[in-house]
Amino acid sequence: MQSESCDVLIVGGGPGGSSCAWGLQDSGLDVLILDQATFPRDKVCAGWITPAVTALLNLDLSDYQKSHVLQPITRFRTGIIGGAAVQTEFTQTVSYGIRRCEFDEYLLSRCGARTRLGEKFQSLERMENGWLVNGSLQAKVIVGAGGHFCPVARWLNPEKRSEHSVVLAQETEFQLTPEQLKVCRVQPERPELYFSPDLRGYAWCFLKDGYLNVGIGREGEKQLSAARDEFIQFLDLEGRVPRGILGKFKGHAYRLYGLEKRSVVDDSILLIGDAAGLASPQSGEGIRPAVESGLMAADVLQQCESSYDIQHLQNYEQKILDRFGPWPDKPVDSILPARIRQFLGRHLMSTHWFTRNVLLGRWFLQQHLPPLVRS
Repeated sequence: MQSESCDVLIVGGGPGGSSCAWGLQDSGLDVLILDQATFPRDKVCAGWITPAVTALLNLDLSDYQKSHVLQPITRFRTGIIGGAAVQTEFTQTVSYGIRRCEFDEYLLSRCGARTRLGEKFQSLERMENGWLVNGSLQAKVIVGAGGHFCPVARWLNPEKRSEHSVVLAQETEFQLTPEQLKVCRVQPERPELYFSPDLRGYAWCFLKDGYLNVGIGREGEKQLSAARDEFIQFLDLEGRVPRGILGKFKGHAYRLYGLEKRSVVDDSILLIGDAAGLASPQSGEGIRPAVESGLMAADVLQQCESSYDIQHLQNYEQKILDRFGPWPDKPVDSILPARIRQFLGRHLMSTHWFTRNVLLGRWFLQQHLPPLVRS
């Protein structure tokens, strides 16, 4: 393969990688995105974004929805699997349902970076002035943006980490027929969230412009398939979706933030998004942290003045800690102790105040988090 060079090589073309490239558009840096997939590509994800994300990325929603799914969300149905559900309504749109295959391609196409798609990351070697990737691609600095299984993240964190901070998830998304839509009880503006009795995971049902998305995720769960089957039985018993329509589920994994320390920078290398393990510890939401970390990385890279040693890049690590909170001195089992989980499950999850203000407003919508201020 012909040799090629760039200033910034971003490994991964998802929302984090494309946001980083978008943030570098006017920097004068030569940016290249490498991804083993070709876009559009499927991505396991419930598929929703908050107004904070749309504002941060300057998305023109009226233009986006002309040719992409954009489902306003104003209500939620929540509860414990097997228990009663709570209905919560908001007076304004608090989130938008999207399809990741569309959303990711849209962000990538507008980010302004050169791309090498359909090429697998195979090797990484240090050079005097940066890196050599796949034996032919030279870069001064590398941004790892390839999700939980990002090869750059594995290079930076080679030791085996405990798996208690990892969430395993399975999801399926497909378009319903007109007949199926008539009997589907999931409403487009009202996603449904169902928590496991031990609060170590939750399942969901989203209907977005005729596309039904059903999935489940659990912390460190080795037998996720059994939990998935129990959830499907619950949906059948409740009659929430047409019987027998749920097809093959696809798997995914991500690391919750704040349960154990993780290296996110080194000389001429940094990690963003799920590669850095930034998913929200309460909800597992990863798009907003990916976008914010991508833009923070872009800001820091512009300030480095072509000197990408760890001393300059540590400013990025500090931004991560300031934004998402400190790492623990030693790994912790969970962001919520078992006793508190039991109390939440037995008493609070069925109350309207807790559901609106904490479960939805704080954990899922992150309404308490102020807008990111870029430097």
